[in-house]
Formats: sequence, structure tokens, C-alpha cells
Amino acid sequence: MERLERSGRWLRAGLAGGRVSRRLPWLLLAIVLLGSALKDGDLVPETPMRNKRNPLNVYFVKVAWAWTFWLLLPFITVTTYQFAKSKFLYGTTKSLLMVLRRLSALAVGTAIWYVCTGLFMYIENLTGACSTSGKLSEPRRLYATKQECHQDNGIWNGFDISGHCFLLSYCALMIVEEVAVLEGLSIDQNSKLRVVINGLFVSLCFLTMIWVFMFLCTAVYFHDFSQKLLGVLIGLSAWYGTYRFWYLKPFSPGLPLPNIPLSSKKYSYSR
Repeated sequence: MERLERSGRWLRAGLAGGRVSRRLPWLLLAIVLLGSALKDGDLVPETPMRNKRNPLNVYFVKVAWAWTFWLLLPFITVTTYQFAKSKFLYGTTKSLLMVLRRLSALAVGTAIWYVCTGLFMYIENLTGACSTSGKLSEPRRLYATKQECHQDNGIWNGFDISGHCFLLSYCALMIVEEVAVLEGLSIDQNSKLRVVINGLFVSLCFLTMIWVFMFLCTAVYFHDFSQKLLGVLIGLSAWYGTYRFWYLKPFSPGLPLPNIPLSSKKYSYSR
């Protein structure tokens, strides 16, 4: 438990003041630019990360939104409830309503993930053509989708916007935004709730490191530059449009750390 507390304290210090949330978008763009340059220059060494079946890709990236969703769900629930009770002195009903409001950010994120990935597949099917190794005497078949092409062991050539660049950037930025609530959360040093929140927080930070690392691997090993750039720009737009614009409005899920009077803020948790 002591090691968990030290890890949490160190990570909170690194996230304090919003430095990471301000710099992470630029870091992701820089990774795409540098990674693409290395890939196009054939300067990338052979590593297991080039294989799409590597464990991090199979067990984490392929279900990136599920990992992000199921870790943020209890984190947002517990921290928002505690924040509402300690800062605004709400009763149980109003605190629960605030929790539900903040949890709707996960519904928004799910909708963004679903719509964007569906759009990427539609564009790839619309712009693609199938290459097969069929005999010349056989009639040439027209394929409508990538799935049909793969069923005949063909190769689909279309504009494949990088879903990894989109989703990993959006998930990483969303986590960084949500953990900002710890800057204004006051919890007793010996509380069991503090241990739970610390465990979730450290797990979310570890997950974010995986997302950034796998984003780097995508940048240096897969996709064309335009496909990666468009993917990350869509991810950054989804983050900016929600946390930097819509969530500032009254009718929205709201921000993790609302604007409250400085006199009512407590920072005993983050310190």
C-alpha cells in the first residue's frame, strides 16, 4: 500500500497544473511526423512490435476503448461522488445526479468511437479494390467490402484511416482530462477509499503509457503518413470538441474539475 501511495503521489505531481494535457496533443503530432519519417526512410529496426499479433496489440489495443471505459467507469463514479460531497456539500441524491452527469462522458466517448470507426470502415470500402491471385481464365469478381475480399484470400487496397492513431490519442487524452479531478479532491490519508482511488489512478496512468507507446509503434511501423495524420487529427478534434468546448457548456457532461471558488478548494489529496 505504501508503494502504491508513493507511485500515486509521484504521478499526481507529474500531472499537476495540466502540463500533460497541454503538451500531449503536440507530442502525439510530433510522434506521427517523426515516426512516419523513420518509416519512409526505412530506418526502423525489426522488433516484435512490427507483428500485429504482438500481445500488447492483441490484448490491449484491439480492445482499447473497453480498457479505457471499464477503468474510467469506477474512477469517475467514486471521485465525482466524493468531490460532490466534500466540495458542494450535496446530499446523496444530488451527488448521484452529478455522478450520472459525469458518467455520460463515457456514453459520449462510446458514441464517438462507434461513429468514427464505422466511418473509417465505410471510407476504406468506398475507396478500395481487391487484389486476388485468381487464374486469368476465371471471371474477375467485384468485391463490395474488405471482408468479402479477405474471405477469398485477397488484399484490399483502400484509404485506411488509422483507427489506432484516432482511438489511442483520444483515449490517452480523455484519461488525462478525467484524472485532473484529483487536484481538487480531499481524502483522508488512511482512508480505504484513498487506496481504491490510488489503485485506479495508477492503473489509468499505466494504461495511458501503453496507449502512447502503441501509438508510437503504429507511427513507425504501419499506415501511410496521410492515414496516420488524419487519424490523430480526428482523435484530437474529438478531444478538443468535447473537453475544450462542449463540456464547458451547461447542458453537457461537464468537466471533471468544475470551476469552484478558490476559497473552497482543498488539495490535501494531491499533496
